[in-house]
Amino acid sequence: MKVILPSYEILTTLDKEIIFPFMERIARTCYKSEDLASEGSAERILKNLIKNGHEAMIEFFDITVKFTCNRGFSHEMVRHRLCSFSQESTRYCNYSSDKFGNEITVIQPAWIGKGNETAEILWLDAMKSAEDFYFKALEQGLKAQDARGMLPIDLKTELNVKANIREWRAIFKLRTTEAAHPSMRELMIPLLTEFKSKLPVLFDDIVF
Repeated sequence: MKVILPSYEILTTLDKEIIFPFMERIARTCYKSEDLASEGSAERILKNLIKNGHEAMIEFFDITVKFTCNRGFSHEMVRHRLCSFSQESTRYCNYSSDKFGNEITVIQPAWIGKGNETAEILWLDAMKSAEDFYFKALEQGLKAQDARGMLPIDLKTELNVKANIREWRAIFKLRTTEAAHPSMRELMIPLLTEFKSKLPVLFDDIVF
């Protein structure tokens, strides 16, 4: 059994010098004011769009992020219905094969290392037991799609999420608050911070 930390990778190139003028062009179509585009005007018009709640204009650009996370995280993410998803399948992936190192991989929970050593031992035992029962079921002839019921929620999964900028804003507003699950915040807060850095104006108003 392998234990890894959760992570993310932004698969879309986030070049504001391309994205901002593109979105400005989309927005200016409404007013037929394309001729007013100038240096710095893209950021100004995007700031006004967000301030005025006219966010339909920022639906025209999609961003794809790959998450390496547990299945609890993925279960919450796929509830955002304005996204597209592709996910590692426990139906078709057999973790007893050489391709997966003949072991399952689990995601270390956000609470590990916070002082509850007894709970940490219990978690490790539970993950190892799940792996043992999963492999025993496969040895008895069950297919991976049937044995997967014995796998834990903390099983590692890879999830590609594509959403437009307006939807990413909605996701961040929901998934970075103190009420969000700690495992969700563990990834979404640094992701939002990177979005803020690369695409200012579009995400600067979202606080956590």
